Amino acid sequence: MSTPQQDQTRLSDELAVAAGASPHHEAPAHASQLGRPLLQVRDLQVAYGQIEAVKGISFELPLGQITTLVGANGAGKSTTLLALSGLVRKAGGSVDFDGQDLSAMAPHRIVRSGVVQVAEGRATLTTLTVHENLELGAYTRRIGKAEREADIERIYQLFPRLKERARGLAGNMSGGEQQMLAIGRALMAKPRLLLLDEPSMGLAPIIVQDIFRTLREINRGGLTIFLVEQNVRQALKIADRAYVLETGRIVLEGSGQQLLGDPKVQQAYLGH
Repeated sequence: MSTPQQDQTRLSDELAVAAGASPHHEAPAHASQLGRPLLQVRDLQVAYGQIEAVKGISFELPLGQITTLVGANGAGKSTTLLALSGLVRKAGGSVDFDGQDLSAMAPHRIVRSGVVQVAEGRATLTTLTVHENLELGAYTRRIGKAEREADIERIYQLFPRLKERARGLAGNMSGGEQQMLAIGRALMAKPRLLLLDEPSMGLAPIIVQDIFRTLREINRGGLTIFLVEQNVRQALKIADRAYVLETGRIVLEGSGQQLLGDPKVQQAYLGH
């Protein structure tokens, strides 16, 4: 039986291998299109009763880039993602996805439009097998079995550990394996925009580093990513564009590298 340290090392190695593959099978955007706004948010407001969680924020997600939203626990980051996915009611503002108004769209229609979220805590279906979880990822696409199985095989190429555990219950997997599964299941929906909520949560540092490296390589395959994270240093390292959220308001924005070097960010989030 392997030790937890050996399992962590193996997961790290698999993520490193996965970083050499691209799971986004649609043709990448033409170079002239890269950087244009894929999603535009204007004056987004979300309230829970009398409590304003998101207070009129505006931002853009450029096509083909990684954008990150960072901040402390309770800043409103996860609520922002839930609003984009249609899972919480918006009190105001607009969300435009490549010319489509998502503001009042139902969650399943948002997924069909190409916006797919990996939820905080991974939210794998623990009583189903790994393979069944991946099958459910393609539910909204209404494709045949042959195409679905071919797509699952591509996910297994990206994450070989999942193929080994294909017939095992998702609930018996480690946190790192479940994060692989959550990402793989989201990719089965063939998103144009992938939303990730705290993908590093609860994972060992060596796995966190490789998860972020894998996300960067997935992005290089053409997929636009919006990353919400408390691990500010890791998020800013891989981000093309970054926003800092404090108590429901965006207080800083710039490139990932600019914010890494910003004294306010260093003092508040990086321990300098």
